[in-house]
Amino acid sequence: QVQLVESGGGLVQSGGSLKLSCVVSTNLFNLYDLAWYRQVPGKQRESIATISKSFTQTYLPAVEDRFIIFRDNDKKTLYLQMDNLKHEDTGVYYCNQPSYIPLSWPWGQGTQVTVAS
Repeated sequence: QVQLVESGGGLVQSGGSLKLSCVVSTNLFNLYDLAWYRQVPGKQRESIATISKSFTQTYLPAVEDRFIIFRDNDKKTLYLQMDNLKHEDTGVYYCNQPSYIPLSWPWGQGTQVTVAS
């Protein structure tokens, strides 16, 4: 059973930066496409960035010029560098396989990001 452990969230002022990490417990890490998701209370979890096993990145337009998704296959870790954070980026951030994969791994606990306006 693959486990996902997200970390790196916190409270930051508008315009600040955070770097999120997600450790994925699989020896086949390099074979998977991966994604970061964000969930705001009362709304569905949405995909905000994906990175393929060949390192192709895609982004939600709202974060495209501010966030960077990258991966370290040796460390089996997915990252999200978030710059110029806005209040609307507040939410719980999760990692998993992209939504185009029919069966996702069990969700981790997520990491809370709060951006003070």
